[in-house]
Amino acid sequence: MPDLSHGDDAAAVNALRSAVMRLSRRLKHQRVDESLSPTEMSVLGTLARCGRATPGELARKEHVQPPSMTRIVALLEAKGLVRLEPHPDDRRQKVVTQTERAEAMLEESRRKRNAFLASLVEELGEDEWATLRAAAPVLEKLAHV
Repeated sequence: MPDLSHGDDAAAVNALRSAVMRLSRRLKHQRVDESLSPTEMSVLGTLARCGRATPGELARKEHVQPPSMTRIVALLEAKGLVRLEPHPDDRRQKVVTQTERAEAMLEESRRKRNAFLASLVEELGEDEWATLRAAAPVLEKLAHV
C-alpha cells in the first residue's frame, strides 16, 4: 500500500483531486437545461442508473438529508421530470420514478457532455489516450467507493 501522506504519492493525490475537480466543473457547464440545479441533475442520474427508489433511498445515495431530498423530489415532480407512485409494500411510502421527459433530457445531456469530453480527448496523444482509457475503470471505482 503506498504512503499517501507525503512525498510523490501525496503530490499525485493532490494533482488527481485538482484535475478531477476542474474537469468536473467544466463538464457541469455543459448543461442542457439551465433551470435544473446540479443536485437535481444528479438525482435524475441516480434514478437512471439505479431505477425507481424511495426518497429515503435517494437521500442515502445522494448523501443528503431526507427532508432535503423530499424538497428536491417535489421540485422535480413539479417540473414533470419524476412521478411519485405508491410503494408496493408500504402504503406510508412513495416510490420515485423518472419520466420519459427526464430520460430524454438526460440522454441529451450525456450526448453534449460526451461530445465536449471527446473534443478534449482529441488533443491527447495515443499514449495519453491509452492511459486515460485504462484509468477510466479505476476512476469509476473511486466514484462509487
